[in-house]
Amino acid sequence: MLNRFLFKKIDNSSLIIFRVFFGILIGFECFGAIATGWVRRTLIAPQFTFSFIGFEWLQPLPGPGMYLYFFIMGILGICIALGYKYRWSIISFTLLWAGVYLMQKTSYNNHYYLLVLISFIMIFLPANRGSSLDVKQNPSLKTNAMPQYVKWIVVGQLLIVYTFASLAKLYEDWLDNSFIEILMRSRADYFLIGEFLQQTFVHKAIGWFGIIFDLLIIPALLWKPSRKIAFALAIFFHLFNSVVLQIGIFPYLALAFTVFFFEPQTIRKLFFKGRDLYTGAEIEVPTYRNPLLLGLGLYFLIQLALPVRHHFIEDDVLWTEEGHRMSWRMMLRSRSGSTSFRIVHPQKGTSEIVKLQDYLTKKQQRKVACYPDFIWQFAQHIKKEYAKKGEDIEVYVRSRVSINGKPYKTFIDPKTDLTKVSWNHLAHHEWILPSEKRK
Repeated sequence: MLNRFLFKKIDNSSLIIFRVFFGILIGFECFGAIATGWVRRTLIAPQFTFSFIGFEWLQPLPGPGMYLYFFIMGILGICIALGYKYRWSIISFTLLWAGVYLMQKTSYNNHYYLLVLISFIMIFLPANRGSSLDVKQNPSLKTNAMPQYVKWIVVGQLLIVYTFASLAKLYEDWLDNSFIEILMRSRADYFLIGEFLQQTFVHKAIGWFGIIFDLLIIPALLWKPSRKIAFALAIFFHLFNSVVLQIGIFPYLALAFTVFFFEPQTIRKLFFKGRDLYTGAEIEVPTYRNPLLLGLGLYFLIQLALPVRHHFIEDDVLWTEEGHRMSWRMMLRSRSGSTSFRIVHPQKGTSEIVKLQDYLTKKQQRKVACYPDFIWQFAQHIKKEYAKKGEDIEVYVRSRVSINGKPYKTFIDPKTDLTKVSWNHLAHHEWILPSEKRK
């Protein structure tokens, strides 16, 4: 039963066309990051970047190095789309993209994380076995079939993304539309639709449609009777997000995934006219079956564990942010705050307030104002700067934070020297003061 489900051969047209779409989109992402100034603002202009904790050694290349870095990734995207040196290209892109993802989180975006996962998955898939330069150079690679597990790996990953995105929306500020109102308020000046987006009925429609769409879109695409309607709704949903929320390539990547839900004859009719359709159904169990099942089991176990880890960390993730990232908690809250850092010189018996503008860009200052890991990391950075001068210091923080427009509350314990505490990815930090729910 399991062997039939995973190892039955099916037509590979969906994987081949997805490879083309994927390569084109990541090419746009990388070249666009250069053209729009994202690379300059995020990786070149800052004195240092806030990398993921534990990856502080990952810092941007000096000078114009990051322009070259992104240009190379863009070229790799083209190579992936063309199926040229595919395995080398996708491995190289995955490593480079994972590096840039981990070296900065000031511009954290869920689709950056999704690109890491999909790129990693694509390393192991036979996506160059048709309509590729690799096949042109080595015809023996060509086949019109693939194991069925290829499709289910992608579908499984998407099911996790959308399901947890839906469940995360089931909280007070989403259900009463207060966060959606805040989200739409910044779009009031949009041409033609700005005023429309401020209407209460629009906020309610966005709120409920977002929950229902995320929860049901994958099952609806899998079920043939609802597939065309689901696809039409997906086009509307993702184009709306692209226009209104302006979230880069993610809406188009999401639409590209839909090729895995349509019949092979439909895909071949649209994109590969005249190419042979695979019509067999043989089951070919590979010699590496057990390691493959172990690897898939471990991968999906991690993917299921990450989005629920915040339930095992004390206090409310909406307040503490502990367990928020890599959990598909997308477009859920608006944070604002004010934070001041006080350096104490124990040997001199003096203290001073840090001028954030001397160290940070405006966007970094906004993050340091209200995110605990940024606050902690900046305290460590200050400590290292003074250590270079041979001076041991203490750093104390006064911070007040507002979530979704609610009254400001004291966020960080002002009596804690942040240079003396460590960061734990899987536990609550007591120097983050309790939320209203925990009090």
